[in-house]
Parts: sequence; structure tokens; C-alpha cells
Amino acid sequence: MATEPDRAAASPKQTRATFSNPVIPGFYPDPSICRVGETFYLVSSSFEYFPGIPLFESSDLVQWKQIGHVLTRESQLDLRAAGPSQGIYAPTIRWHDGVFFVTATNVSGGGHFIVHTTDPYGPWSEPVWVDQDGIDPSLYFEDGLTYFQSNVEPEPHGEHAVDPGFVRGIQQCVVDPFSGAKLCPTRFLWAGSGGRFPEAPHLFRRGASYYLLVAEGGTEAGHMVTIARAESPWGPFESNPANPILSHRSLASPIQSTGHADFVELDDGTWWAVLLGTRPHKGRHHIGRETFLAPVSWDSEGWPRIGENGKVLAEHVRPTLAQTTPTSSGRDDFDEAELAVEWASLRRPIGSNSSLTRRPGWLTLTGRSAHTGDPDLSFLGRRQQHVRFSASTLVEAQPASGEVGLIARMDERHHYEMFVTERSGQRFVVNRRVVGDMSAENSFPVSDGPLILAVSGNDDTYSFSCLSTDGLNEHNFQPVETRYLSTEVAGGFTGVFIGLYAVGAGATGEFDWFDYRES
Repeated sequence: MATEPDRAAASPKQTRATFSNPVIPGFYPDPSICRVGETFYLVSSSFEYFPGIPLFESSDLVQWKQIGHVLTRESQLDLRAAGPSQGIYAPTIRWHDGVFFVTATNVSGGGHFIVHTTDPYGPWSEPVWVDQDGIDPSLYFEDGLTYFQSNVEPEPHGEHAVDPGFVRGIQQCVVDPFSGAKLCPTRFLWAGSGGRFPEAPHLFRRGASYYLLVAEGGTEAGHMVTIARAESPWGPFESNPANPILSHRSLASPIQSTGHADFVELDDGTWWAVLLGTRPHKGRHHIGRETFLAPVSWDSEGWPRIGENGKVLAEHVRPTLAQTTPTSSGRDDFDEAELAVEWASLRRPIGSNSSLTRRPGWLTLTGRSAHTGDPDLSFLGRRQQHVRFSASTLVEAQPASGEVGLIARMDERHHYEMFVTERSGQRFVVNRRVVGDMSAENSFPVSDGPLILAVSGNDDTYSFSCLSTDGLNEHNFQPVETRYLSTEVAGGFTGVFIGLYAVGAGATGEFDWFDYRES
């Protein structure tokens, strides 16, 4: 007969469920988070894509649903001068006295701005502008004051310039968040722990101490998170002697370039960090910097540490919140009155060059530019969120002398596409690869009629194929390498989009559906 201790030893061990990182895969970098009751809201950078600043909602910190964008009108978002990886940098979201605030930097026009709303689903206000240099703004509210932080540009300038002796670091002023007016001169706060490019500041309070969370090292392999604290929002700030509190530098991990964190506290007293990271393959990554989640622990001296001893794991124990299940679908039948929130265009609304009503149940695109490298391309895309994926669409194309097709796009100089065109009275499906100044094509003749265009990907290659609905035309093109669409080759801060496009006067494509899924 088993004794009581024996029965206890034989009982199954109770363990908490885990989650897998990243929690928002694909090109969703520079995450910022706020909590309102039992709901969490998160924003990320959007650079040259329109609408701007994707907005997510969650009740468990693990399953996130995109509910829209913060910047949905041209009056809010001027990207006419935005080149690749310019535009909207590093938003911060905060909630105060029943109002949501988002601040970010439009590096291509205007600088820092603040927008607000009482309903995160929108609409959001017109931007108000803050006259402070740098990038990566943030907000902290206390005692009726709104503290506004940003980093310091290498060559300070302006009426309220900081001491020119401080080449890099974090600066702060007080603002009116509804007008953008500065209510005091800008003051320098902290130069960081010694890493290059101190940026992405977030000020918060825990107990009697004010903490200044910062990213350093640049948003590549040297990225890290550091922290300092003070007895006042104005400092002086004492650097954590154990900095960095997060770093994957020189670490053999599938997760790299971790940094740009923001903190949130739960009802149970636990703290969590959202942050960006990458999942490189053979030293490169092409789907962008992604959003990761990790627990935050506090030591006996009151200093935080992110993840497991400053490292983010592919799996962590879940927060003590009721779990939810994912509800998103990768298929769009274009049956709704508006495009799904995952779709984005380049620099401005696609407007009259797209329609969901011209042929109900179909998306119609018409060409407005000459080639796929044009920054004004008629393009609608969604982020590639999985290294192994498949995407397909059914199209009825009237390309004339232009193109109608499916594209994997990193930027104007790095993209692969498969398109329908007409040359010398013959219809072709063409697979083109553009890498910098180099371009190469393979073509296959097809007859008139609907075509299913498809692309799939893995760590190393993209594969394009086409199939006519009558089965008479089918062709699989030679796979092309993902490496030429990687950040390490193309540069910049974005990730690959998988999209639909039309170029050339008179070119029209009618798309019945679009299907994207993880393989």
C-alpha cells in the first residue's frame, strides 16, 4: 500500500502553459504597449506604408488581433517625400484619463507628432507637432504634466537645443498633448550606458523610483536594452550597474537583434516586456523585425531583467491571464465594403486605382505608374509573417502593354514578381527578379482567361507558379533566393510584403480572392 508521500510523488507535476515567440510575426518592429483594464493595446512602426502605425488588441498578451491603424487619412500622414525605410518611426501608445495618445516621428515630413482618441478603433485626431529634434518619442503622465522624451540628434539645433557637448542620449520636455506646445525648455537626461545610438526611451515609475528604459547598440546584431533610474523625472539618472538588461549579442540563439522594449504591469504584480527581434537564417533575415514577449523580473536592489537572465526564449511560460484563441483568417474574398486591416499601400491611399465595387466580390486594380520600381506603384500588400508560407490569388487580367501580377517586395530596388502581360499580340506570364541595378526575366506563353498566381517560400527560396482555371496552362518557375530580399542585402528597416499590383496605363487586374497561410 502506497504511503502518503509516495502518492504525492506519483501525482502528475502541475506546469503552466507556455507560448511561442514571436507573438506578432513579420514586419512589426518597435512595439509599444499600454493597458486599459483587462485589455492591452500595441502599436508598431510602419515606415513608408499607408495607412500608418498598425494597432493591435489583446487580452492575454500572446494572441494579438489587428484592429486597424492609427493614421488613416492623408491629412494625418504625409509620405510624399518618404524613401524606402523612411516615414513613420517608433510610435509610443499611452492611455491617460480616458484618452489614448500615440506619438511618433515622421522623419520624411514634420518630425514628432501626437494624435489622440477616446476610442482606439478610431477615428484618431489630426496630429499636433512637437518642436524637439531626434526620433523615437515617448510620453509619461503624472500630476497633470505630460513629459515628452526623445533621443538627441548628433548635431543639436533649434531654439531649445540641448548642450552641444552631448552628442547622443535622451532628452525631455513637458508638452500640452492636445496642442503639442512645449511648456518648458528641453533638458538632457541620460547618455546611456556607453552603447552607440541610445534611443527608444520610455519613462515609467515603480514605487518611489523613476526608470528610463532605453535601446542602445543600433537595431542590428549589437542591439540591447539598458535602464537607469532617478528620484525625479528630471534625474539625475543612475545607470544600472548590470546593464544591459537584455542582449543577444554574440549569443548562439535563433533570436537575434533584440531591443527596443516597452514594459507593462499586470494585476498580479508581474511585469512583461514587448520588444523587437529577428529570426535570421544563415546570418540574414528577410521578413523583418518582429514583436516578441518576455517576462520581467526584479532583483532585490530594484533593478529589472528581461527574459531569462537577459535573454528572450523561443518559448516562455504564459502570463497568468485567461488564454484566448486566434481568430484571424488568411483568406480574403473581397466581399466586404472595405479592405481588411492587413492590407497596405505605398505612401498614400491607393484611392481610385483600386475598387471593391466596380465588380462586387472582386478587388480591381488599375495601373498608375510605369514599373514596379516606381514609388507610386498601384500596390496592395500584406506582410509576409512566416518564413514558410504560401500565397495565391485568382486574377482576370487585362494588362494591355502593362503588367498585372503578384509581387514579393522588399523595396523599389529589391523585389520578385510574376505578372501577366502582352507582347507583340501574345499573352505571357513572366517571372522577374530585380536586385539593385540587375534584372532578369523568364516568360511562359498563356492563353486568355483567369489564372491562379501563386508564390511559396521557405528559408532559402521563393517559388512562383501559375495555373489556368481550365487546366490548359500551368508553369512552375525556377526558385529564386530569399537572400536578395534580406535586410543584409537590401538594407533598411522593413520586411517583405506579399502583394497584388498593376502598372502601366490601361492595365487592369480583377482579383477574386487572395489566400495567405503558413506552410
